[in-house]
Amino acid sequence: MTPEQRLAAARAFWLDEQASDDQIQAVLLIAQQKKFRPKFVLGLDVDRRTKHLASMAAIPDAMAARTLVVYHLAEQREMMGAFLDALGITHENGLIQDDEVKPAAEKIGPAVAAIKEKFPPEHVALYLSTLLCQDPGTWGALAEVPERYFA
Repeated sequence: MTPEQRLAAARAFWLDEQASDDQIQAVLLIAQQKKFRPKFVLGLDVDRRTKHLASMAAIPDAMAARTLVVYHLAEQREMMGAFLDALGITHENGLIQDDEVKPAAEKIGPAVAAIKEKFPPEHVALYLSTLLCQDPGTWGALAEVPERYFA
């Protein structure tokens, strides 16, 4: 992730109203790593908590996964929608409506190429990597996409 993406993802994480359990875990992690009291971290404004979270070298996998999901929902819906449109998958503003959707493998390459033309490469790479890591059963065909899209 670029530093800008890390900041945007951390900000989306703190602003997500449904991430309170993960946010408490993040407060405790920041407090532990920075040698702060948890109460102090809780009292920080969103910008300062964002900077602390974005500067952490490692966070638990579940927190990282949540952060990536809320980042994409907050910042990358247009790209998500464009990708799903190119795949012919029904969605609502980038959110897939059917839980049992599996994209046709032959459509993956052209769909990736379509979003690669419209969006910055670092955003495309992060989105594709996130899909593949989050649900390899559904998005396993992305593993066959040329590595340059994940650079």
